[in-house]
Amino acid sequence: MRSIVFFAALATASALVSHAQAQDAAAGEKVFAKCKACHVADEDKNKIGPSLHGLIGRTAGTHEGFKYSPAMVAAGTGGLVWDEAHLKDYLHDPKAKVPGTKMAFPGLKSDDDIANVIAYLKQFTP
Repeated sequence: MRSIVFFAALATASALVSHAQAQDAAAGEKVFAKCKACHVADEDKNKIGPSLHGLIGRTAGTHEGFKYSPAMVAAGTGGLVWDEAHLKDYLHDPKAKVPGTKMAFPGLKSDDDIANVIAYLKQFTP
């Protein structure tokens, strides 16, 4: 019985490590194609949406020169800072994470796509 529990724990740990290493910036760039109509990541330039250059570590609703929704500004004032955990939640369901956001995108459903987009965005955080 102990060996079954041990192997089950080992398999779970292995799956977690594999998932943690699943971030692939090149794959994320392909997924980011869905975002390019509104966002830029590789340069500090606002479009319909704010620039995502330097996003990791930024307080929500604070990129200079972009007019955010009151909801996004309030989220930032309330302490929302874009780290991997918050981005994962937001990219999965933007309107659930920040009710009242202007972003019309419904979200990404695949955890792998989200992890890969985050890896892509991390490349552009100084």
